[in-house]
Amino acid sequence: MLSTPPRWDLSNIYSGLDASELKADMQWITDEGESINVYYQKELAPLTSTAEPEVLAGHLDKLVERLNNIYLKAGTIGAYLHGCVATDSYDAEAMRMNSRFGIIMVQVQNVSTKLEAWLGKISKALPQALAIDGSAKAHSFFLKEAAEQSQYLMSEAEEMLAGELSLSGARAWSQLQGTVTSQKIAEIELDGEVKTLPMPAIINLHGHPDEDVRRRAYEVEMQAWETVKEPLAASMNGIKGTVNTLNRHRGRKDALHSALDMARIDRQTLDAMMGAMQDSFPMFRKYFRAKAKRFGQEQLPWWNLFAPTGKAGQTYTFAEASNLILKNFAVFSPELKGFAQGAFENSWIDAEQRSGKRGGAFCMSVPGVKGSRILCNFDGSLDQVMTMAHELGHGFHNYCMFQADKTELQRLTPMTMAETASIMCETIVFNAIVSQVKDPQEELAILETALISDSQVIVDIYSRFLFEKEVFERREKSDLSADELCEIMEKAQKATYGDGLDERYLHKYMWTWKPHYYSAGLSFYNFPYAFGLLFGVGLYAIYKERGEAFIPEYKQLLASTGEGTAADLAKRFGIDIRERKFWEQSLKVIEGRIDRYIEL
Repeated sequence: MLSTPPRWDLSNIYSGLDASELKADMQWITDEGESINVYYQKELAPLTSTAEPEVLAGHLDKLVERLNNIYLKAGTIGAYLHGCVATDSYDAEAMRMNSRFGIIMVQVQNVSTKLEAWLGKISKALPQALAIDGSAKAHSFFLKEAAEQSQYLMSEAEEMLAGELSLSGARAWSQLQGTVTSQKIAEIELDGEVKTLPMPAIINLHGHPDEDVRRRAYEVEMQAWETVKEPLAASMNGIKGTVNTLNRHRGRKDALHSALDMARIDRQTLDAMMGAMQDSFPMFRKYFRAKAKRFGQEQLPWWNLFAPTGKAGQTYTFAEASNLILKNFAVFSPELKGFAQGAFENSWIDAEQRSGKRGGAFCMSVPGVKGSRILCNFDGSLDQVMTMAHELGHGFHNYCMFQADKTELQRLTPMTMAETASIMCETIVFNAIVSQVKDPQEELAILETALISDSQVIVDIYSRFLFEKEVFERREKSDLSADELCEIMEKAQKATYGDGLDERYLHKYMWTWKPHYYSAGLSFYNFPYAFGLLFGVGLYAIYKERGEAFIPEYKQLLASTGEGTAADLAKRFGIDIRERKFWEQSLKVIEGRIDRYIEL
């Protein structure tokens, strides 16, 4: 294992940006998109719901096979280019090719929109056609869902125009936010030396063992975001304004409406989960106040929210972090360990902090090579160890779908279910470490790491939900200034953190660097994380009851998350996600951690 944070290797996808295979594949997608469009115009458009089921089934078989092929190739190219841009926004050629690929994919998306509208028109005939054995039957869930969602499409001409305008509209605003935040640097004094660091490294200093460093990092961050708040506010306004306009013309109730459909849950489920989360705020505030006392404070200033406690200062080399993860994955499943070991050995992980690289962490699927790539910003902390475990969980999720030979259309997983494996892997590592520790101060440090994460996913996620909801509502009436966005963010933090945080030192610029707000296609990119945490905790409880017998069914669940609603998939394990009781039971597990933390 490498002792220093590595960069990932993308060479088994394409040998470089100038690779002839990459250029050929991009041309193939262009040609195939045009060919499918011709097929739609000549063969599919004339068909209605009165067509013979056998005829429809034959065309649907061809259609899903062609869509799977084009999305397989597109997913591979998109992962490669995103991998280049996300790790080096200074790479002008990668940015140019990514832009060109975006133009190509708009044409593919336009064809997909036409096909979705057509599926809506023949929806009455779908049940009979999908009863006939073939590729279409194997993709029944996708086809029925597409037909149902077609009711929220504008006219064909309007959808085509919206797709093309996205390149110079929402997509451009999103790229601006990514470029500004990834290239922003700031100076800070560390160990008697003034250093110039990228913003992800500054943000990671929130977990530094020295409070003076944390406080100064917070101050530096506030000053840094102040200097770029206007272009980022413009990006936010551009994206949220676009979403509002499209939702209005598509007949959506609001931005949450489309987010729920994409998450494959209903409002009853969301209300049950969010209600349980809101009721849990007092226990989290109890944790925040208890933590503040450790620093001689009544309430936490933001810079102490992520502070380590207990036997602080323990850091890990990348090799130590990797071995810790592998050791604990092995306890759950040798197959999980084997997958993770392959990820480390095959350079699937980019963990080095550097300028031009995006902050945060993510895992992306690379379907053409049946693999994944993981980005994180490793700083040696236990929190970053848990982040790696989390992202490896996403990779294992991809692995299970590849192992089950799921097609691209069968792998279209909603964000709610996409967090299942990642939370499970985090929980595996956390519980294994806690069970092995004997020193109370070490246990305290581990609990702290877990509770920092838990509070972010429950309390902070709720604040982000409130923030985004109000931004959408106010954006309907006018643009919002950067200062207004800061005001909304602080109001949301006060409503959720309450008296657990010192109101003089909140994080009003949280909206600037979180990429989740800057996607027109993924509004409310927040509540799925809470869903994933609480659903994963609930599944882990079932695993503890059933032991090894749980794992085959768990792998089957991961393999099929693109082929059912969240409620139907949860039923396999006797879970009713529409009932508040399930969410409350998962939150009880976190309450136990808080009680133990206070006891220590």
